[in-house]
Amino acid sequence: MTESKHIWSGYVLPEWVDYNGHMNDAYYALNFSYSLDALMDKIGLDEAGRKENAYTIFTLEAHIKYVKEAHENEKLHTIVTVLDRDEKRMHLWFELKNQEDVTVATSEQMVMGIDETSGRPAPFPKAVEIEVKKLPELAKESWPAGANKPMGIRKKK
Repeated sequence: MTESKHIWSGYVLPEWVDYNGHMNDAYYALNFSYSLDALMDKIGLDEAGRKENAYTIFTLEAHIKYVKEAHENEKLHTIVTVLDRDEKRMHLWFELKNQEDVTVATSEQMVMGIDETSGRPAPFPKAVEIEVKKLPELAKESWPAGANKPMGIRKKK
C-alpha cells in the first residue's frame, strides 16, 4: 500500500457557511473540484500543459460522503489516492481533512482524459502518464471501506 498524497489546502470562507452554521454541501464539492484541479497541475495538466498537449480531464462520476461538519475559517486539506487507472482514466479517492487531520468528507471520482482536438477520450500524453504513475495507488484489497459502495437505504433485519 502506498501513502496518499497531499494535493490541496485552504480555509472555509465565510460565504461558504450556510444557515446550519457549517460549510454548505455545495462547497464540499467545490473543494473537491479544486483538489482535482490541483492534481491536474501536479501531473502536468496545468494551463500550459493543457494548451501544449491539447488535452484535459473530464469528471465522469463523483460521489461525496459528508462525514463531519466544517466551520468558518477552519483550515482544510485534501489528500488523494489512485484506486485504479488505465491509459486514459483514473479512479480517485479524495479525503478532505481538517487541521486535526480528521476526515470531514470523501469524494470518489472517475475521471477521463480527453483530446481537446477531437473532443474524444484519449490516452494520457506520455509526460502526463509518467506523472500519473508516480501517484500513490492502492491495491484493491487495501481500498478504503467506503470506496466503490452503492448508495441506498439500509434495511433493518
